[in-house]
Amino acid sequence: MIIEDVSYRIVFDSRGRETIECEVFAEEAYGSAIAPSGASTGSEEAVAVDVYRIDEIEERVSKALTGYSIFEQRSVDKALREEDGTENFSSIGGNFAITASLAVAKAASDWLGIPLFAYLGGVLADELPYPLGNVIGGGAHAEGSTNIQEFLVIPVGAENFFEAQFVNTRVHRALKDEFKKRNIFAAKGDEGAWAAKISDEEAFEILSSAISRVEDETGVKVRIGVDIAATELWNGEFYVYGEKKLSPDEQVSFIAELVDRYELLYVEDPLHENDFEGFAELTRSVDCMVCGDDLFVTNIKRIQKGIEIRAANTVLIKPNQIGTLSDTIDAVKLAKKEGWDVVVSHRSGETEDDSIAHLSVAFNATLIKTGVVGGERTAKLNELIRIEEYLDNPKMVEIKKIKRL
Repeated sequence: MIIEDVSYRIVFDSRGRETIECEVFAEEAYGSAIAPSGASTGSEEAVAVDVYRIDEIEERVSKALTGYSIFEQRSVDKALREEDGTENFSSIGGNFAITASLAVAKAASDWLGIPLFAYLGGVLADELPYPLGNVIGGGAHAEGSTNIQEFLVIPVGAENFFEAQFVNTRVHRALKDEFKKRNIFAAKGDEGAWAAKISDEEAFEILSSAISRVEDETGVKVRIGVDIAATELWNGEFYVYGEKKLSPDEQVSFIAELVDRYELLYVEDPLHENDFEGFAELTRSVDCMVCGDDLFVTNIKRIQKGIEIRAANTVLIKPNQIGTLSDTIDAVKLAKKEGWDVVVSHRSGETEDDSIAHLSVAFNATLIKTGVVGGERTAKLNELIRIEEYLDNPKMVEIKKIKRL
């Protein structure tokens, strides 16, 4: 099954911005993938280049990949890196590279007649992640709302994925009622989460009330998580929360207090993207999932540094941060070898591409972070419901940081 052609087209993401779709054509197989884009991005991510360089890059990538077998994933990804010639894909672009890489894998699964998760994960891919749902948003995703970028919910008591997603939608709906009851105007941000002119403390209180109501209605336990997106708050000396400024040590104490007060299960990017030591200090002091996104950017060198100083216990995986499927797989393997939890994640500027649903199962991820509502979000969530039906004996993955209910 030899790659015969690689082509690109410009399409649009959920924010109405141009992005890239790649199509890979082999003898009797076909695969396609679309690149997402982030609003809160790490400085060490693979570079997304101007989509209007499409003609030049299409010619280069097609020439580089034509003749490879669709089953030679690592050779394909090596060819992409060699064609680019930079550390961060600043030549052909991480957006062009990751779509070609994923499209090749999809072509391989297409020829075999099996889903992508089964091709990548084999018979061991039989567990579903819990959906990590963004229900109240602020920061870079909804200007004028909370300082904390995302208030998240994890339906840890759900017995299957359908029930888990059902519960998350009910929390999202209950929040609408809570805002209305309190005469607070709330709109939806980039990821479909509610955005309102409220403080972080009010957000926690309102969310806790909504969760309590949904737990009573469904009998399913729900835990809270947050994405602080601390790099967005860091001014080089302090973390700025409106008029309040916190030193790095005060930030660690503040986050630890939030974990204790609200029994947080998950905390993402609590310190800025280069504060490995601050991450390590927090990880030592709390009993929850401490996750690095901007800290690690799906990069094995940064993950290895984090492992050496025990900076975290969870890694966020975004394939477009690193540029190829092979590099993404290596990042997951490294984290799992250390016993860390893996969270496969969307971006704020998303598309109908459902690749990360399959990757979350193939990687045996603990969580999938992909919003709660909106077509570009439900494309992944509904695909996981289909995957659950496809599996002979599906089960939810074990979350190490909670006792099984």
